[in-house]
Amino acid sequence: MAGWRIPGFAARPRFTSRATVLVLVLCSLVAILAYPTRQFISQRSEISAQRAKAEHARQQVEQLRREKTRWQDPEYVKAQARSRLHYAMPGETPYIAVDPAGRGATQSSAVPPAPSDGAAKAAKPWYSSVWDSVDAADTAALAPPSSPAPAPAGASSPHDH
Repeated sequence: MAGWRIPGFAARPRFTSRATVLVLVLCSLVAILAYPTRQFISQRSEISAQRAKAEHARQQVEQLRREKTRWQDPEYVKAQARSRLHYAMPGETPYIAVDPAGRGATQSSAVPPAPSDGAAKAAKPWYSSVWDSVDAADTAALAPPSSPAPAPAGASSPHDH
């Protein structure tokens, strides 16, 4: 069967020189355009990220502008001074109710809970309380997990003077 040949039809190689040149040109075009295409795609994603950042910044600016206009209202400033700083108008008697059990849903961080031994706490200077809390935090950070809890803040420490 191998001997069958069509007269006038010569056997051609699979890849002609034209096909080889065409394949080489296409491969070189792909190689040349790969890096710029990758850069283009990454820059588009960076641009969209920057646009999102800019939109977020615009929203923050708008929110700050609204807050600035609120702070220019004297009634808003009075209300904030009353709620945040516990200020009162002349002639008013301000008071703060403190739940001694500490069950209050909204306790202010500026107002400490009522101490059980008020006289002992009042006699102690503020810096001593701060130092005791630093010592307690340091002891808790250095203690292994199986050790007992650190001494309460009212207990004496070697740093008391």
